[in-house]
Amino acid sequence: MNRYSNMPPVVKNLLIINVLAFMAVKLLPIGAQIGEWCTLSLGTPWFHTYQYITYMFLHANLEHLFFNMFALWMFGRTLEYELGSQRFLVYYLACGIGAALVQYGVAWLMGELPLFLVGASGAVMGLLLAFGVMHPNATIMLLIPPIPMKAKWFVIIYAVIELFLGWRGVGQVAHFAHVGGMLWGWALLYYWKKRGEIYY
Repeated sequence: MNRYSNMPPVVKNLLIINVLAFMAVKLLPIGAQIGEWCTLSLGTPWFHTYQYITYMFLHANLEHLFFNMFALWMFGRTLEYELGSQRFLVYYLACGIGAALVQYGVAWLMGELPLFLVGASGAVMGLLLAFGVMHPNATIMLLIPPIPMKAKWFVIIYAVIELFLGWRGVGQVAHFAHVGGMLWGWALLYYWKKRGEIYY
């Protein structure tokens, strides 16, 4: 059996934790309080350092959860097998934290505090970047529109779109967090490669 078809432990547990956290917020009597405690609330009296981790496990709605978890499942399985479970978890969390730091920096410069962040998107964008770097010529089948594209071009196009949308201030999406997750992911991969700890 191809090992890449199996579910490695960190990806599996991240999926479970995200789904359980979503259900807890939506269904438990103290769900609203959980959301308040775990949302990354930068520039507010409710901010706590641990929120740099917990915000990654909250999602605004079912669609937000589905697309992030689909991408985690799609790219995370291959990357966890190749990086190893411990390094993969470090990479995932570092991209999520880095994404929040970049979004916070941009918000601070633009005077847009306070800032509230939820979602695994920054960490997931780091996974997308890693897949594109380590498998540049692999074909990704897009969902919308349903067309095939090489991973390297998908990553580049996605990053450019996110930069443009962030610069234009489109919607309530933390576009610079997406870019930040990619940037921190690239830096970490480069660091590990220079140390001879990974090869691609």
